[in-house]
Amino acid sequence: MRLFLCLLFLLVNNSWKDEEGWSLSKNENGVAIYSRKVNNTEFRELKAIVNVKTSLSSIVNLLYDWDSYPKWVYKCGRSYTLKKISETEEIHYQTVLIPFPYENQDLVINIKLAQDEKTKTVTITSTCNANYIPPVANHIRITEYNTVWKLVPLKDGSVQVTHQLIVNSNGLIAWMVNMIAIDGTYITMSNFKEWVLKEKYQKIKNSIIKELNQF
Repeated sequence: MRLFLCLLFLLVNNSWKDEEGWSLSKNENGVAIYSRKVNNTEFRELKAIVNVKTSLSSIVNLLYDWDSYPKWVYKCGRSYTLKKISETEEIHYQTVLIPFPYENQDLVINIKLAQDEKTKTVTITSTCNANYIPPVANHIRITEYNTVWKLVPLKDGSVQVTHQLIVNSNGLIAWMVNMIAIDGTYITMSNFKEWVLKEKYQKIKNSIIKELNQF
């Protein structure tokens, strides 16, 4: 009996984690949020997955509409391009609104877009470039930030969207950030599903993106 209970305990406590350490933190309204522990930091890495019946172009159009971010990205204050390096690479600035008594935060990131010629999967990566501009008054600069948007087109005309991110929010308590980040990511991805269907993103064909059946 004791052996059975031990095996049952191990089964229950491992069934909710996959082989890469991801555990399901929230799953509502078509938005699944996973988290996992990362070595050498108390901040957890997050991964959000949604499926949207739309085109790759519409998603890229929304993700590169920086002016819209304060309207649909959780706690985004300002968002704009600092430098456009090419059609697929640029340097971006963004602020994060933090409740009192903490100071607002900001980040500078390099953003690169790539598309697999065969599968048409689009990958957008963001990496920290904290020293690109001087510190901004009343803001704490985020120095560790990595995100990936992976857009996988499916044969039924939908796109599986995966947003994976790890952020070290300087000056904030890790457990508080981890708790808020799950709900914040859920809100962002829920808004994303609605915003990407807006006409302004649907009607414009992005010249650098090819759809699944486009050659």
